[in-house]
Amino acid sequence: MFNCDTVMVSQITAKVESANEIFVRQARKVLVPPISTSASAAEPADKIYLASLIKNLESVGYGVSKDLLNACEQLPLAELAAINSDVLSALKHMVGAHETFNPMYPNFPQQVMKASEVGLYLNALVHYLTDGKFIPRSVKEPRPALDEGKLKILHLGTIDEFKALFTRMASSNTSIAQHDQDDLAWFINHYGDDIIPLLPPTFPHREVKAIVGARLIESTVEARKIVPDLCNTATDVLRLAVALSGGDVSLAVATKFRQFKRPERRLLLECLEKQENCKEDMWRWADRWIRLGERLHPGEHRKRFPQQAEAFDVIRNHGAVQTFNNRLELAIKNRQVKDAVTMLKTRPGFFARRLDHLLRLSEGSAELQNFVIEQFDAVCNTVSTPVLLQVRQHFATRNVPTDMRIFLPKGNVAKAQGIKNNLPPLSPDLTGAVVDHCTGALKDRFAKLPPMGKCYIDPELQNFPVPFSQRSASKSLRTASRGSRLSLPEANTLRFFIWWKNGKARTDLDLSAVLFDKDFVYISDIAYYNLKDFSGHHSGDIVDAPKGASEFIDLSRERCLEKNVRYIVMVVTSFTLQPYCDLPECFAGWMGREKANSGEIYEPKTVEDKLDLSANSKIAVPAVFDIVEKRVIWTDLSLTNWPYWCNNVDINLRGIQLTLKSIVELRKTSIYDLLTLHAQARGQVVEKEADADRVFSVAAGTPFDLSSMASDFMQSATTS
Repeated sequence: MFNCDTVMVSQITAKVESANEIFVRQARKVLVPPISTSASAAEPADKIYLASLIKNLESVGYGVSKDLLNACEQLPLAELAAINSDVLSALKHMVGAHETFNPMYPNFPQQVMKASEVGLYLNALVHYLTDGKFIPRSVKEPRPALDEGKLKILHLGTIDEFKALFTRMASSNTSIAQHDQDDLAWFINHYGDDIIPLLPPTFPHREVKAIVGARLIESTVEARKIVPDLCNTATDVLRLAVALSGGDVSLAVATKFRQFKRPERRLLLECLEKQENCKEDMWRWADRWIRLGERLHPGEHRKRFPQQAEAFDVIRNHGAVQTFNNRLELAIKNRQVKDAVTMLKTRPGFFARRLDHLLRLSEGSAELQNFVIEQFDAVCNTVSTPVLLQVRQHFATRNVPTDMRIFLPKGNVAKAQGIKNNLPPLSPDLTGAVVDHCTGALKDRFAKLPPMGKCYIDPELQNFPVPFSQRSASKSLRTASRGSRLSLPEANTLRFFIWWKNGKARTDLDLSAVLFDKDFVYISDIAYYNLKDFSGHHSGDIVDAPKGASEFIDLSRERCLEKNVRYIVMVVTSFTLQPYCDLPECFAGWMGREKANSGEIYEPKTVEDKLDLSANSKIAVPAVFDIVEKRVIWTDLSLTNWPYWCNNVDINLRGIQLTLKSIVELRKTSIYDLLTLHAQARGQVVEKEADADRVFSVAAGTPFDLSSMASDFMQSATTS
């Protein structure tokens, strides 16, 4: 094994170190420096160093493809060492192996199994009384070797494939997660003005457009020429200012605007000046614009930009502005459906979102309901693809009886909201007509894209929803959209884990598992106050983490089934009430273990999923495990803790139960449905992989390539 820190790294390799962190995480691919053909080129490294690289990668659960192996065989020692350091560091962070895991009971789970209730209670009591300074003394015993698992394979990538990641992320037709925003910023900062040729011809999503625009302003000279064309409404300009200030571009939360440089102020005012209906658009976010105006000083540029100056005067002085929304709500209030439809035809996206309401307002008049649907059909080809897909799914399941309607409101913190389903049924002819119109518009749109040939679409993809919104998604080992149902490994033992480090004060996080039956009725929980139950075991509650701390929970699937458990909810709570965003590092995940006492307690190669907890939240629900169907339901949701004087799963049981019900009953368009529409419109669906030109499957990573789903398969006729 060689020490990469002692090896001189070439300049070309140093440039791709951060690139490989992105490439490995986004595509499981590695950039390898080109081989020099000069006579003075260094000889390839000895095979022992290549073997060391392979063993290092295997230690965290990864192997190399033949093409990557062949490329690495030609590298001199310095560059091979850089690849080892770069890629191994990225993979360790992906699975959590960059930190040391030391639970309270180092011989977990056997040690907890054998301990008496009295002994566990006394150890916990002294630990609490000493604010976490006391840890019971234990000698770590030898553990049997771990059985080798299946490796995840890394492939050789090209620089063109790497650059294409940027274009694909920037082309997303849905909101993107913070780590993808960081990747976009890295590309723009790294390439500077050379990023311009990689910009997509259009930006389908307004939030992504604002993020890219802000980073261009910060890192390129050409931004002055490009950014004004990215702003089509006053709200686009507002989002751009929010992105420059590091705020929430979804506008779900108000932003404290930073001080802008004079060129930035002029650029923002120039972008605002050219917008039509400026006053009406600004009125929607009047309070935000007043705050932004305090930073832009629009009066200083009144002669150059008179329209924006007048708009700011109206907003500040609370002048009357008759807005589209005012007129629309008045028409709906007075049940003037035809007037409302006439207005909404000018804004098809709004029309699509209000379609159900309009059909309910027209109840009792078949003529009026048919008029609404006919007018929607006339404009639905201009509705964005994500909205069309959601409207299609809504009406396809409109009359399916459910107790609750589930919503995932926009914002940087994902929280499911449920309300009682009081929607009256609609005629199947009406709902079927809407579905048909949406389907036709989508197929017409997709038919204009390049041919796909023969496509095999894995039926398993029906378990993966289309990623409509990823702005609040956590950075994870493999990111799936919320509600995705992944297969559980065959291993009988589920092992949950968390790792965290103190923030500005002592931080006590708690890992818990809450058990429910098939009807969502609570059965039991494994938590700091209940270390053993239902053959589940907790590794011990640690209440202080100045150098980092970890907790584990083991659960036997077989024993839980015997006790009528169907759902296991993994929960992380902040007992000391610090939000995760205030901690230097915090992550959680789970493993599948066949022999609970073999290998180390934390074995990187057995990690199935790991996600960073960084939201402004104090309760996180990373995943739900359906042990009857052998599925893990990707949840990645937060809860609001109540009451404020205590924060554990017992106190918040009602919220956990509602979150469980929400994620299990969530109905969204599947990736299978989306790809089938594409294949029917511009290809042919085949039943066997061997007959296909293109294969879409879980094994091929299709449901985890969310940037491809959001850009290549959700293109729209208009911006969202």
